[in-house]
Amino acid sequence: MVALTTLKAFFQIGYLWKPENQRVRELHLVPLDEFSGNSWFAPLFEYAGNTAFFIPFGLLVFTLCRSVKVSTAWGFALSLTLETAQYTFALGRTDIDDLLFNTLGALIGAAIAYWCGQRFFPVWRWLSLAAAAVFIVLVILGPRLGDPAAVVDL
Repeated sequence: MVALTTLKAFFQIGYLWKPENQRVRELHLVPLDEFSGNSWFAPLFEYAGNTAFFIPFGLLVFTLCRSVKVSTAWGFALSLTLETAQYTFALGRTDIDDLLFNTLGALIGAAIAYWCGQRFFPVWRWLSLAAAAVFIVLVILGPRLGDPAAVVDL
């Protein structure tokens, strides 16, 4: 999670982002501002991606603390820490939407873990490890994924 939020200036996965564009210090405090743009893809990618990104975190934290509220609070705290680090070290755009949708993802993950019960806890752990392994492979493959000529700036 740290790599995908604060370290994007140092690697790339395909052409999802340009590392050189991540070395910025910006503060975006207007909620849901992505909807004001021309593209439907930008808000979908931003909001759904941030939500989905924190669902595994909510699942895992719930397996440790057994509380949806505590898991959600940990999601909020981690997201706030990451956004603060991005701003402090000029490693990306600090955005209130990231904080909101990351927290929502942690809440959804914790709720899923709660509804599914303890018998699924090993499943959540193994799925999280598998997701981490996929991420590592994607980072290793890096710019070899995708066609640079097909990249469209939003």
